[in-house]
Amino acid sequence: MAKKKPSWQPPGVVFQPAVARTWQQGIDQLVNAIAPTLGPLPRLTLYDTSLNSSRLPELLDSGGTIARRIIEIKGRDQDVGAMLLRHMLWQLQEAVGDGTATAAVLFQAIYREGVRYLTAGGNAMRLRGYLEEGLRVILAELATLRRHLEGKDALTRLAYTICYDEPLAKMLGEIFDTIGAYGRLELRSANGREIEREYVEGMYWDSALLARAMINNQQQQRADLENLAVIATDLAIENPYDMVPLLTTAVNAGFEKLLVIASKLSDPVLALLALNREKGRLKLEVVGAKTPGAMADDQHTALTDIAVLTGGRPLFKAAGDTPRHLRPEHLGRARRAWVDHHFVSIVGGKGDPRALRQHISDLRARFARAEASERTKLQERIGKLMGGSATLWLPGLTKPEQDFIKEVAQRTADAMRGALRDGVVPGGGVALIACRESLRAHFADAAEPEARAAGHILRSALDAPLRTLLHNAGLEPGAILAEIEAAGPGYGYDMRAGRLVAMADAGIFDAAAVLEAAVHSAISTAAMALTTDVMVHRRDVGNAMMTGKP
Repeated sequence: MAKKKPSWQPPGVVFQPAVARTWQQGIDQLVNAIAPTLGPLPRLTLYDTSLNSSRLPELLDSGGTIARRIIEIKGRDQDVGAMLLRHMLWQLQEAVGDGTATAAVLFQAIYREGVRYLTAGGNAMRLRGYLEEGLRVILAELATLRRHLEGKDALTRLAYTICYDEPLAKMLGEIFDTIGAYGRLELRSANGREIEREYVEGMYWDSALLARAMINNQQQQRADLENLAVIATDLAIENPYDMVPLLTTAVNAGFEKLLVIASKLSDPVLALLALNREKGRLKLEVVGAKTPGAMADDQHTALTDIAVLTGGRPLFKAAGDTPRHLRPEHLGRARRAWVDHHFVSIVGGKGDPRALRQHISDLRARFARAEASERTKLQERIGKLMGGSATLWLPGLTKPEQDFIKEVAQRTADAMRGALRDGVVPGGGVALIACRESLRAHFADAAEPEARAAGHILRSALDAPLRTLLHNAGLEPGAILAEIEAAGPGYGYDMRAGRLVAMADAGIFDAAAVLEAAVHSAISTAAMALTTDVMVHRRDVGNAMMTGKP
C-alpha cells in the first residue's frame, strides 16, 4: 500500500529557470480570468461563494475585484507569481478605480517576452533598466495625446466607454457635468428598474440633530434655518451657563437664528433652549447639530472647512477653548441651513470668497501629492466646499444585481473623476498603439542588445490590449490591426459599430490618468519580476503543527 503524502509543505529554495516557468503559469491563470472582461463586448467572471457562506454567486467584470477574490491558486510556486500580479492590480484599482484588465494583459505580455529573452542569455538588470527607460518614453507620448472634455454629451460618451451601460452612462454624464470632478456623489441601491438621481443644494456633512424638539419642518422631519449664525466646535456643552456667551454674542450681532455644531448638548442645556423657545425671551431660535466625523482628525477637518465656508473660527477642545472664549469673530454666517437625523447642510456660506478659493486650492495641491488612501477624504472635502452634490439611485431586483451595478457605477465614477482632472486620450487601445513609433525611434540606434530587446518587448506588448479587445468581440485581431495601422494616427475600431472610425469623432476615449497608471504599474512591476532569480519558501507552520511534522 502506497504511503500517503503529507499535506504540509516543507521549506525550500527555488532557482531559475523554475522560478520564471512557474510564475508564468500562475500569472497566466490570473490573467485568463481577467482578460475576458476587457472591452465593450466583455464576458463576466462568476465567483462562487457557496462553499464558505450562504451568499449567492457574484458576477464580476472588474479585473481588480476578480483578482481580489482569488486568494490562492494551486501550486505553491505558481501562487507566488499570481499573488504578485494580484497585489499590483488591487493597488491600481484602489488608486484610480479602473485600468486593471489593461494592466493585466500588458504585464503578461511583457513578462512572457522578457523571460524568453533572458532564457536566451540576456542580462536581467540591464533589461530592467531599459524597460523602465521605455516606460518614460511611453508616458511622455501619452501626455502629448491628452485632451480635456467639456459638456454633458462628451462626458456621457466617456462614461459609456468605461461602463458600456447606456442608461448609466447618460446619468453619470449629466451628474459630472453638474458637480464636476470633485463633487460629492452617493451611490445607493433601490428596488426597481430605473436609474434615478437627486441633486442636493449646498454642502452637507454626516451629522444629526441633537434634539427632536428642534424640528420645525415636520414634513421633512428636519430643522430649517435662514439668515443664520454658525458656531462650529468639537466641545461638549454641559453647563447651561456656558450657553450664555453663545446666545448673547449671536443676539448682539443681530441674528435671530443660530446653528450650534457641537459634540454634545447636555439635558440641562437642551432644557434651557426649550424654555427660551416657549418664553421667547431672547428672540433667538437655536438648532444643535452633532460635530461631523467619528475620529478627532475628521472632526478637525470638518470644522475647519465649515469655518472657512461661513467665515467664522472654530473652537477646539485640543486648543483649550471653552464656550466662554467665544468672540464675535468666531461666528460664521450662512444664507440657509438644515439639519435632519443624518446630515447638516449649509447653503450660501458667507465666508471670504478669496479665503475659500485659497483653501480649495491648497486642498487640490494636497490631493495631487496624496497617496491613494488619503485621496478619497480630500476629494470629499473639495467637493463639499465647491457645493456640488448628487445621489444616484441604482436599480436591482436582487442583491447580486444591485451589487454588480453599484460596483460598475463606482468604477466608472472614479475613472471619470480622473478624466475630468487630467484629461483623456484616444480609447480602444489606440493611444498605446500610437506610442510604438516613439519607442522605435528611441531605441533605433541602441548598441546594447538589452536596449533593442526592451524596445521590441514593449512595442509588441502595446498591441496586447487591442488584441484582447478584438478577441473578446469575436473578431480577428491580425487583419483589423493592419487596417488600423493603414488608416493612420487617431483611428481605431469601434467594436459595437463594427467599423474603423476616428476615435475622437466617435467619442471613444480612455481616462488619461487611468491608462498612464495601468502602463506604469504593468511595466515597472514586470521589470522588477524579471530580475527575481530565487524564491525562498518558509515552512508551513500551521500544517506542520497539525500533522506533527517538524
